[in-house]
Amino acid sequence: MVPLSGLHIFVVLLFFGALASAQIRYSTPEEAKVGSVIGNVAKDLGLDPTTLKERRFRIVAGTKDSLFEVNQNNGALYNTQKVDREDICEHSGACLVELKIVIENPLEIHYISVEVTDRNDNAPMFPEKEQTFEIGEQTSPGMKYKLQAARDPDAGINSVRTYTLTSNDHFEIDVRQSDDDKIPFLVLKKALDREQISEHMLILTAIDGGKPRRSGTLNVSVIVHDTNDNRPVFSQDTYHVTMQENVPIGTEIIKVTAIDKDEGVNGEIEYSLGKALHRNIYDIFELNSLSGEIKVKGGVDFEKAVVYKIDVQASDRGTPPLSSECRVIIKVQDLNDNPPTIEVTSLSNTVPEDTKPGTGISLISVSDKDSGVNGKIILSLTKDLPFELKPTYKDNVYSVVTKGLLDRETVSHYDITITAADCGDPPLLASKTLGVQIADVNDNSPSFLKNPVELYLVENNAVLASIFSVSASDRDLNENAAITYHILRQGGPKDMASFLNVNSDNGQISALKTFDFESLKTFTFKIVASDSGTPALSSNVTVNVFLLDQNDNPPVILHPVSSNGSAEGVEEVPRNVPAGHLVTKVRAYDADIGYNGWLLFSLQEVSDHSLFGLDRYTGRIRTLRSFTETDEAQHKLVILVKDNGNVSLSATATVVVKLVEPKEAISASDVKSAVTDIGDSSVIFYLMITLASVSTLFLISIIVLIAMQCSKTTDVSSKYLPETNYDGTLCHSIQYRSGEKRYMLVGPRMSIGSTIVPGINGNTLVVPDRRSTSTENPILVLSLSMVLEETAAVHDVHAVLRFC
Repeated sequence: MVPLSGLHIFVVLLFFGALASAQIRYSTPEEAKVGSVIGNVAKDLGLDPTTLKERRFRIVAGTKDSLFEVNQNNGALYNTQKVDREDICEHSGACLVELKIVIENPLEIHYISVEVTDRNDNAPMFPEKEQTFEIGEQTSPGMKYKLQAARDPDAGINSVRTYTLTSNDHFEIDVRQSDDDKIPFLVLKKALDREQISEHMLILTAIDGGKPRRSGTLNVSVIVHDTNDNRPVFSQDTYHVTMQENVPIGTEIIKVTAIDKDEGVNGEIEYSLGKALHRNIYDIFELNSLSGEIKVKGGVDFEKAVVYKIDVQASDRGTPPLSSECRVIIKVQDLNDNPPTIEVTSLSNTVPEDTKPGTGISLISVSDKDSGVNGKIILSLTKDLPFELKPTYKDNVYSVVTKGLLDRETVSHYDITITAADCGDPPLLASKTLGVQIADVNDNSPSFLKNPVELYLVENNAVLASIFSVSASDRDLNENAAITYHILRQGGPKDMASFLNVNSDNGQISALKTFDFESLKTFTFKIVASDSGTPALSSNVTVNVFLLDQNDNPPVILHPVSSNGSAEGVEEVPRNVPAGHLVTKVRAYDADIGYNGWLLFSLQEVSDHSLFGLDRYTGRIRTLRSFTETDEAQHKLVILVKDNGNVSLSATATVVVKLVEPKEAISASDVKSAVTDIGDSSVIFYLMITLASVSTLFLISIIVLIAMQCSKTTDVSSKYLPETNYDGTLCHSIQYRSGEKRYMLVGPRMSIGSTIVPGINGNTLVVPDRRSTSTENPILVLSLSMVLEETAAVHDVHAVLRFC
């Protein structure tokens, strides 16, 4: 940088004796580059550049010496660092740096001034970043408020020249000059309204005159103080809210909100309920005075009130306080909280069982306090009952009527449960049970447990003794079930009812005569049971009486029989007959049947036990060995015939056996043959008739047996059937059938497969059923006390056959 010349450089040379003094003034801009040449001091002082180093050309120490230095080679003045004018010349107009240069040999001192010229390198700055004012909204326009003044280190035109303010409607800037400073003022040009703007944020800008211009800013906050000039304002004039009934206590229903544009106590709001509300509102709802929340305080019941209208007041705390009101309309929604109610208007507790379908027995009404679908009721009745509900002309009134026939004997009491369900979600139920008793009518006849009834009566019964009892039952009640008995008498010689008597109260039957099995095997009579209803109903039971045999008849000897009727006979036997020869056969008859008529033969007396033997079952007498010459010519045999009754009855027969020579035997045979031939013609005729009758009876019995097997009936006529497979001494063989069971009584010679086992009253004969080959057919056991005797005609036929 060249030194200023002319106007810029002034060289003053002063000579004071031996010292030479000179002052040179240079100029350099601030912030110049380090090493920039400011001027050539040696040249300007007229010094020889070559002697500068020898003469120790230098700047002596000073406060500002470090900023500048001289070159001892050429005498140039240059800066050693960037020079900031504002650092070295604060607040001064012209910034001069005084330097002292010393040269020795001879000693010279020169004073040099370096002016540092200003650059606009600093922006205006405020002492603080923000300035706040508090102004009441009632302040009148024109009021001024002093603002901070900006400071700019630059000088001259580079310093602060003007102030500007953010554009707004309420404030403007006014600048006053004070000495070299410009003082800004904030002027209120329009009244403030805190409710519109509670705080004004302004920016004050200080601008210098440099190029380019620099500026600094100050944040100006104007806080508007409130006055109580606004009432609280609710967000709505009328609040509508819906709530359900039965909400829990403490539930928040709604929150009302009021706004007061004022602030502080002027804007603090308190809420309160209106003073003219219905008393129950204060009991049900409560209002939070600070938050405006309305909560449930008591029970809310839709059935008591559907809508609640509440006036709420909001007041500020200003002086005087300002207030406003709003209305809260609370609509209560119905909940299904009431079950239906069932009321029985009338009820017939007792209904006759012959009541016709459609007859009303009860009138009921239903109701529900809820509304809408919650109050709509659906009725139902217990299923599978002979009753139904019928609506009447009036809503929610129904009648219970019969829908089917009633039968007290099937169901005597009904519990009719009526269920009412509303249509809420979930539905609520109510039920009521009607007890209906079914009254009896006489619609059932007395009935016997079994019909016909089989009575087995032992013969020789005691007169007037009870032989049997019948019992009938009636499903009706009381007098309709009170039963009396009587015998149905049909008249006629075969009507055995005349020999019987029945107790009308208990059905005990007693016999008026003694019955004889040998005279009468079976008979039938009927008992009538009548109730005491109106009209009386009756039924009868058939009693089939089967007489049972007792051992009351001793055996009767049929052969041998002498001419005088005694049981004696003479048999002539040739001496030359071999062993096992049939001498004769003792035949006997017993009017009893079964074991009572089962005859056994035994030798009670014999002259020689080695000669004769007796078959105990058939009565056949045979020789045990051949006769010898030493054997006596005549032998007497006494045969005992005994039945098998509990108390055995017996008879004896005597057979005299005469041994004759063979010729005599032949002659005797011829004589017998001649005698026999005389009566053969008549005997054979009767035998043929008898055989035809027996054959017919046999065929009829077989046909009846087959029919009984097919129909599985228990006809009394099939009780006794003759046994065709019979072999033995003259006795009785009886078949007895009862339903699926078949009994056969034989004696004394049993069929193949029969077995004698010990019985209660003697011996019991067990006979396998020949009707089926299945191994599963039961073995039927019949006690002798149950044996029935066959008819007399069959006895006679058997007697003739066995005799022949």
